[in-house]
Amino acid sequence: MTPPHPDTAPPGAPAAPAAAHAPVLVCGEVRTCLLPNRDAVDERTAEEVLRLRADERVRVSRRPNRHAVSPDVLTGVDCRLPAAGGAKVRAVGTVTARAALVGGRVLQSTAHFAAPADGPDRRRPWGYYLVRPGVLVPVGKLPARAVATGFLAGQQPDELDVGSVAESLLARISRQHRLLDHDAPLTTTDTSLRWAALPATDGTDQAPRFTVGDDGRRQVELRLPPGIPPAAVAALCEDLALHDWLLTTVGDKLDGLRLGSGDGRAALKTLRPLVDHLLHLWMPRARTDRALDTLWHALEEAPGFSRQWAALSQRIRDQLAVQLLTRSEALTPS
Repeated sequence: MTPPHPDTAPPGAPAAPAAAHAPVLVCGEVRTCLLPNRDAVDERTAEEVLRLRADERVRVSRRPNRHAVSPDVLTGVDCRLPAAGGAKVRAVGTVTARAALVGGRVLQSTAHFAAPADGPDRRRPWGYYLVRPGVLVPVGKLPARAVATGFLAGQQPDELDVGSVAESLLARISRQHRLLDHDAPLTTTDTSLRWAALPATDGTDQAPRFTVGDDGRRQVELRLPPGIPPAAVAALCEDLALHDWLLTTVGDKLDGLRLGSGDGRAALKTLRPLVDHLLHLWMPRARTDRALDTLWHALEEAPGFSRQWAALSQRIRDQLAVQLLTRSEALTPS
C-alpha cells in the first residue's frame, strides 16, 4: 500500500452527489479486542474514549445492550487495489474508519470502502473524490470479482491495506487513551475479519462463505441484495466479528481449563471473568439491517454460531454447578 495521501477528507465534507452507478463492491476489515480496562466503562467514559472528532458526537444506544459508535474518520488514498489474476487496478478516494464499544467491554475498529464499476480514465483533482466519502473510484474499469478475490487473499506491499487503517485506529484508542487503566481482567487474543461483498446475481450461491485461515485471519465473502448501503454491510460484519470473537475467546479459555484438580479455585478463576464480562454480550443481529437477516440465518446453519455458543455457555454453567457442589460437600461434616 502506498502511504495515505496527506489530504484527509475534512470534517463536514459535502455529501456525495447522486452516483451514476451503484457500488459493485464493498470491502473492509474489522479488528476486535477486549478493552484494556479492569471494568466495563460507563456510557460517559465510552463517549470520551470514542470521541475521534470534535465536530461530531459519539452515537450511543442502550437497547438491547449498551453500544457506542465513534464518528467516521476518512483517510484519502491513491494506490493499487489487490486483485487476483495479475490485474492492475488503481483507485483514488477515501476509506471510512470507525470504532465501536460493545457493553463497555469489547472494542472494535472497522475500515471499509465501496467502489463503482468504473471511473474516469484519468485521475481527477482531490475535490472530485472528497465529495464521495468512503468511495474508492477506479481509474477506468473495475474488475470487481478479481478485486474481491485479491482483497480476501491479502495485499502486496504496494497495494491498499485497509487492515492497517483499522489497526491504527484501534491502537489510537486502546494504547493511548488516558481513561483506560490497561489492566484487563483476562487475557484474550485479538481477531481480524476481512470481508468482501458483491451484488447477488441469479444462479450464484448467495450463502456467505466464512473461513478461518491458518494464520487465524477470518474471511467472509457476501452476496448482497440490491439497495444495501455500505454502512449496513459494515455493521453486519462488525456483528459477525464480535460474535466470532466471543466464541473464540470463551472456547479458548475452556479448552485450556484444568478440571478436577485441587479445590477448583483455578477453574473458578477462569470461569468467573467469562461470566462477569462476556456471557451477557451474546446478542446476534441486535443492530443489523433486517434486509441482511438471511445472511445471518445462513451462518446459523453453518458453522452454527448460536449452537456453538449455547454449548459453551452450558458447559460453563455445568462447571460452576460442579464446583459449587464440590465445595458444599467439602464443607459438610462427615
